[in-house]
Amino acid sequence: MAAATKVIGSEPSECFQFQDPNTWICNTELESDVVVEIGEISFHLHKSPLISRSGTLQKLINEATGDDDDEDGGGSKPCMVRLDDVPGGPDAFRLAAMFCYDVRTELNAGNVVPLRCAAEHLAMTEDYGEGNLVEQAEAFLSQVLGTWNDAVCALHACDAVLPDAEDLLIVPRCIDSLASKACADPTLFGWPMLEYYAAKSLEETVVWNGISTTGKPRSLGADWWYKQASSFRLPVYKRLISAVRSKGMSPENVAGSLMHYARRHLSGLRRHGDNSDGSSRGGAPGTTTAVLSDGDQRALLEEVVALLPAEKGVAPTRFLLGLLRTATVLHASAACRDALERRAGNQLEEAMLEDLLIPNTGYSSETLYDVDSAQRMLEQFMMTSTSAFAASPEITDEGQLVDAPSAELMPVSTVAKLVDGYLAEVGTDTNLKLSKFQTIAALVPDYARAIDDGLYRAIDIYLKAHPWLTDSEREQLCRLMNCQKLSLEACTHAAQNERLPLRVVVQVLFFEQLRLRTTVAGWFFVSDNADQGSSSDNCVLPRRTDDDDVEFAAGSETTDEDGSAAGRHVELSPAMSVEEVRQRVSELEEECSSMRQEIHKLGKPKSALSRLFGKLGLSERSSSRERRQQQQEPLPGASDKRRMSFGC
Repeated sequence: MAAATKVIGSEPSECFQFQDPNTWICNTELESDVVVEIGEISFHLHKSPLISRSGTLQKLINEATGDDDDEDGGGSKPCMVRLDDVPGGPDAFRLAAMFCYDVRTELNAGNVVPLRCAAEHLAMTEDYGEGNLVEQAEAFLSQVLGTWNDAVCALHACDAVLPDAEDLLIVPRCIDSLASKACADPTLFGWPMLEYYAAKSLEETVVWNGISTTGKPRSLGADWWYKQASSFRLPVYKRLISAVRSKGMSPENVAGSLMHYARRHLSGLRRHGDNSDGSSRGGAPGTTTAVLSDGDQRALLEEVVALLPAEKGVAPTRFLLGLLRTATVLHASAACRDALERRAGNQLEEAMLEDLLIPNTGYSSETLYDVDSAQRMLEQFMMTSTSAFAASPEITDEGQLVDAPSAELMPVSTVAKLVDGYLAEVGTDTNLKLSKFQTIAALVPDYARAIDDGLYRAIDIYLKAHPWLTDSEREQLCRLMNCQKLSLEACTHAAQNERLPLRVVVQVLFFEQLRLRTTVAGWFFVSDNADQGSSSDNCVLPRRTDDDDVEFAAGSETTDEDGSAAGRHVELSPAMSVEEVRQRVSELEEECSSMRQEIHKLGKPKSALSRLFGKLGLSERSSSRERRQQQQEPLPGASDKRRMSFGC
């Protein structure tokens, strides 16, 4: 829709001329008898048309004429009138003066507001002529407020004539008009509710027969008003948001507008490329915005956080964490950061690892990342989350099927994977204290992790970055993970990991042997009762490839996009399983026997060792197995102990 305009007056506009950089004159047959000065600009006019239309000018001219008569004895010198406080300045007064002379003047959305304020200040009311400027400007202003673009332009024009625009209720009327249009159904009206594609899409495409096509109109979504609303000053924008809320706009649309406004004015969000809503509006492309000072950005950020609707999920977690990162850099108030941490913590399952790594900006900070903030968000999530599981399901069989997490457990499992990744990232920081690492890891309940491979990796990274930890501290750290919930790959890596305490390595070997024995027993049970050609489900066994490398079955550990462990099972063929299973069991028992001998060499008390290996069931059986293997030919590949990489 074209911008609204209105022409008033009948005389040609050429009679008003700009004579020099600071002087306006009105070319008539009569000589000017009054000079109106506004700032550095002078208007050489005539008393009669001004007095007939303006009560203020009538009063000032009469006062100036009386003073001049007393000074020069009734000479013909033009009287001088100063109007430095007229709203809109020289431009608005020029339009008002042209109206007094009935000169053709075009009103539009950009000049009607200052002209309306100037007319009120000059008292150009019906008392000084029918159809005076106040009435004319007011009628056109009502027309301007009927369209979105014109109302936006009029509201911007109010900034130059405050507080007069407030006193005349022009600002509230503009805001109410915009709020009504923003809340209306965009398919029912014509104000900018039908748009065309962007400029590039509007370029005509000429086909082979000379017919050109133009961009087709698109239906607008609920976010059509975000871009123009984000151009307002913060005080005006706050009032607009309050107005749309009072008119029933959904919290999601309110939050969407606030997100757009924050991305446009907060340089920290633009710099980190926040685009959490998946659109291309992230930095309000195509718009030029003046860079605000740190103090102004801090005030704006705090206001945006206060205006966000309280409903959960109205703002993406990535946007909230981006605000938190920016708030940390700008040193926003503690209340603002606490509010962001609570909001992000309530929906932490949607967070990504890169967004959770918030740098520490304090001068007294020891760690690279703000782990205290991450801990508070995790505590908030665990406090508000509920789960149907009260304890962790035990995994005693490598072939046991691990069911996918239920809908109630899925968010906790997702956060558990996120925390494991976060600990692996921050674990490389040598300044991260052991107590802080343990506290964050312990916040995740045991049932949230289907397998503990991620936690094991984080622990191993921390041990590698902190080689000065004592044996007791290493054992205390390793108590965070459940050795029964490690995959075969993790067990193989842990069994040869020199950074782990000896007690942990023994536990890993024991549970791996136990699972293999259970698997073998289950396979024999199935093979005795199944038909020929049938295979055992829910089993995972190691295989030997042609080049004598240990290869685990493809189904030993699969993880979907949400980080939940899928069932570990693979079909076992009778032709390849018996000898290889026996060989693997022999290798494990041989390793345990070798470790037992090494422990004896260390001079440990025999009674304590006997109790330990008695509990593990390895003392006598491992010795007898070792004696039997010394008399027999060693199995091919039994002595080839290859280190399996686990990503550490």
